[in-house]
Amino acid sequence: MSRYFSRMIVKNDQEQYKELFDSRGVREVLQFVTPNFEEIEQEEIDSIRCHRHIWKYGDLFWKLSTKYYGDPQYWWVIASFNRTPTEGHVKLGDLVKIPVSLSEGLRVVE
Repeated sequence: MSRYFSRMIVKNDQEQYKELFDSRGVREVLQFVTPNFEEIEQEEIDSIRCHRHIWKYGDLFWKLSTKYYGDPQYWWVIASFNRTPTEGHVKLGDLVKIPVSLSEGLRVVE
């Protein structure tokens, strides 16, 4: 299931973007509302068997998702599981845990 399935879509017509919208010939943009993630308890993370991946140059969540799950769309499961919303929050050499079972990972992060 897509992570966008249950997300609200809102109209962004904020004044602060007026100059940008004008330059692109649009009046408004429709966008997904940023979700609020529940904090995952450390006990729950520790209870799930994980692959251990050391973050290296060129790594991206979607690439790890493709490698471990065969599908890039589950990148957000890995990001959420590690409490890192984007690759910019991971440093070279950081340990990234990737749930061995996608279904268990989904259960924890959803």
